[in-house]
Amino acid sequence: MTTQPHFDKTYGTNAAQNYEDLFVPLIGRPCADALIGTIDVQRGERVLDVACGTGIAARLAADQSGADKVTGVDINAGMLAVARTIAPDIDWREGPADALPVDDSSVDVVVCSLGLMFFPDKPAAVAEMHRVLTPGGRAGVLVPGPTPDLFAVFADALAQHIDPGLRGFVHAVFSLHDGGEIEALFTGAGFTDVRLEVLESTVSLGPPREFLWDYIHSTPLAAAVLAADESKRAALEEEILDGWRAYVDADGLSVTDLRNTIAVATK
Repeated sequence: MTTQPHFDKTYGTNAAQNYEDLFVPLIGRPCADALIGTIDVQRGERVLDVACGTGIAARLAADQSGADKVTGVDINAGMLAVARTIAPDIDWREGPADALPVDDSSVDVVVCSLGLMFFPDKPAAVAEMHRVLTPGGRAGVLVPGPTPDLFAVFADALAQHIDPGLRGFVHAVFSLHDGGEIEALFTGAGFTDVRLEVLESTVSLGPPREFLWDYIHSTPLAAAVLAADESKRAALEEEILDGWRAYVDADGLSVTDLRNTIAVATK
């Protein structure tokens, strides 16, 4: 376990484990819950979780369908290593979303939570979802956006104090939110009956300083931020916490303009 001198909390050096421990409970699990609930996985259905990360959506699907019916695919071997330690009975496979290591027409349900917005070739990835589904099978994705004000503050501070390129990563998280664009991806891949549901919510993120560093340590931002010198990290923290004051109440930091879009489509 290691820590940086400026911080008063200790973080591990395994980025994937940090993601599971810090990001999943606060953000990943609620999103996966919403997606699995919406697509309504049934007992015995064969389920594929694309860009599964450490496997929270796959694990929730397994609770509904059975662990032997679920496959998780991710391009990140480190994420899969953590997934295997948590749920060894699920079939974890390494591979990209636009070339899934899954047979044609072999699954009944495809899910992808908080992943589609990152794929370099989104039409190819959605076409792969269509390929692996049985006729009548369904695909469901969850994507967040547009960028909440709280995260815009975060992005601007990262750009100013660490690296201007980091602003792009933060906004990329929230970049796929236009309903027409999402629907076109699915119809273009041959899906029918595309249904969109927009979920608007207020989410409590806890103490602002703790959330700041938890989020950094559980995302690809960690390498750049932790490589910066102490003065830059201190300036980053100061500016973000000052900018977040408007979003702090008695329960801590809250994002009040969070919006997630769930799309469910049929092959």
